[in-house]
Amino acid sequence: MKKNKISKNWVNKQRRDTFVRQSKIDGYRARSAYKLIEIDEKFKIFRGGMHVVDLGAAPGSWSQYASKVVKSGKIISVDLKEMEEIKNTIQIKGDFTEIDIQNLIKKYIKKKFDVVMSDMAVNTTGIKNIDSIQTGELCKEAMIFSKQVISEKGFFISKIFMGGTFNEIVALAKKIFKEVKVFKPQSSRKESKESFIICKKLR
Repeated sequence: MKKNKISKNWVNKQRRDTFVRQSKIDGYRARSAYKLIEIDEKFKIFRGGMHVVDLGAAPGSWSQYASKVVKSGKIISVDLKEMEEIKNTIQIKGDFTEIDIQNLIKKYIKKKFDVVMSDMAVNTTGIKNIDSIQTGELCKEAMIFSKQVISEKGFFISKIFMGGTFNEIVALAKKIFKEVKVFKPQSSRKESKESFIICKKLR
């Protein structure tokens, strides 16, 4: 009974969510596309011809937006799950933390990437502190990987949760990048502790 009630509440919330409704109109696979759009509008990240890696890409809304704005560039979309095809993307099914998958990502693009982005979060346990810490570890893994593959003036974008390992992640980012900002888009749900870390220019 409790599970059914939670499911019903989730469905009702989705129906009321303007970003969910708009995503269906605009053809995005998830409302999370608007978070990246807001990030791009504020920080002026994407331009035509860029090479982008999208870590934890499924269901693909971030890759969809990137595909529209980089145009003649290239996007590598990586996830454990299979995704429907997206224009101008190369999809890799696997765990980006594994060396073989990282080498495969590097193989597709001989030059450095302009953007490494991640909207990854672990499957939730319902215990917020644990979820925050585990998602934070994914963010750190993605950041360390980005250091290997992005250009000197490249961008790193990642989901980050307040609390947990937040301070550790920001401190690590400042060691790797010259410019570090934390931003919560309006399209993030108000009750969520989610924000995004935007890093630019390798040290």
